[in-house]
Amino acid sequence: MRAIWTGAISFGLVNVPVKLYSATEDHDVSLHQVHDADGGRIHYERRCEVCGRVTPYEHIDKAFVDGDETIVLTRDDLASIPQERDREISVAEFVPSDQIDPLLFDRSYYLEPTGKTTKAYVLLRQTLEKTDRTAIVEFALRQKTRLAALRVRGKVLVLQTLLWPDEVRTADFPVLDQTTRITAKEMQLSAALVKSFSDDFEPERFTDEYQEQLRKLIDAKRSAGGAIDTESTFGEAEDEGGEVIDLMEALKQSVQRSRATKKRAAGSRR
Repeated sequence: MRAIWTGAISFGLVNVPVKLYSATEDHDVSLHQVHDADGGRIHYERRCEVCGRVTPYEHIDKAFVDGDETIVLTRDDLASIPQERDREISVAEFVPSDQIDPLLFDRSYYLEPTGKTTKAYVLLRQTLEKTDRTAIVEFALRQKTRLAALRVRGKVLVLQTLLWPDEVRTADFPVLDQTTRITAKEMQLSAALVKSFSDDFEPERFTDEYQEQLRKLIDAKRSAGGAIDTESTFGEAEDEGGEVIDLMEALKQSVQRSRATKKRAAGSRR
C-alpha cells in the first residue's frame, strides 16, 4: 500500500504521528468505450475552447464562475490556503459509537503509526475500545475540510470520512404518512421469517455475481472469437413474473422455504 497523506492525530497535548492509507480498493472489471463500427477506442480530450488546442494536465488551472465573472485559481493559490497546509487530524470530541448514523459514512482509511514509539497510538486505540467511544475529527484532504470518525478495527485505527449534514438528502415520501394496519399474525410470520434467515455476518460468503458473470462473458467471447450464445453461457433466463400472492401467503411460503433450505444445508454437512 502507498500512503496518501502524512500527518498526526492530535487531542489535547497528545500527538500521534500517522500515515493515511486507503482501506478499500475496486476490483471491478474495467470497461472502455469503443466505436461500434470498427472497435476504435473512444478518447476524451481536454480541449481549450479559446485556442482550440488539446491542453496537457500540467497547464490546467481551476476556476470559479459567478455569472459573467471567472476567477482563475492556480495551484499555488490553492496551496496557499492555511487548511491545505495543515497536517493535523484534530479530535473535536469523543462520542458514543452508536450515535453516528451509518448513512454519513463515506470513505475508509487505515492509519499507521510512524513515530519512534507506538505507545501513544496504542493508548488511543485502547482508550476508544474501553470507553466504547468514537473520535470525531477534522482534517484537510484533497482541497476539502473533512469531518471523520476515528474508530478501532482490530489492532488498527481506522478513519472514516463523514458526509456533511447538508450532503444527505431528506427522504420525503407522503405515502409513508398513511396509516397502515399490520395484523398480529402478519407480525408473527414476519418475525419467524427473520429468525429463519438469522445468522452471523460473514462478508466473505458473499460474492459480486455481476462481476463474475461479466468475466465469464469476456472469457466466452475470447474463446469464441466474436459473438456468443448467451443462453449457452449463462443458461436460460428465469421467469421473474409468476402469480401474485397476498402478503400472508408470501410470508408463509417464505418461512417454509427458508426452513427447508436450512434443513437441507444441515443434512449436507453431516
